[in-house]
Amino acid sequence: MASLTLRINNKDYPMEVDPQMPLLWAIRDFAQLTGTKFGCGISQCGACTVHIDGEPVRSCVTPVSGATGKAIMTIEGLSADNDHPVQQAWQEEQVPQCGYCQSGQIMTAAALLRKHPQPSEEQVNAYMSPIICRCGTYVRVKRAIDKAVAITQKA
Repeated sequence: MASLTLRINNKDYPMEVDPQMPLLWAIRDFAQLTGTKFGCGISQCGACTVHIDGEPVRSCVTPVSGATGKAIMTIEGLSADNDHPVQQAWQEEQVPQCGYCQSGQIMTAAALLRKHPQPSEEQVNAYMSPIICRCGTYVRVKRAIDKAVAITQKA
């Protein structure tokens, strides 16, 4: 065990954990932020996606030691009142069915739009296709990303 502090959503969380513990469990069990989901545990589904220093990463395979001293953002930190353009578009397009993958989908889409404010279809596919949705809401995800681009352009 090691004493370390994680900076999650601009707040410091001191904790005593194994440095090799997956970041996902530090976020959920120690910081008590449960919006980030456990899906597969092997970096295949994307439900656990968070941002580290602005880049989307799979928290189920990222050790806590790899996130120490970096800025971590979870779905709870994306916006204070769900007004991020991606969150607005997700609601307007009624993207979720079961909702389990949605925090990973939203965090990935937010990273995409930060890097590519007007993404091509190829860029959208490259970012979003690795996120597995059991309910098959991929068409709504694509529509929501297009809507988020439009929302951002109006702002």
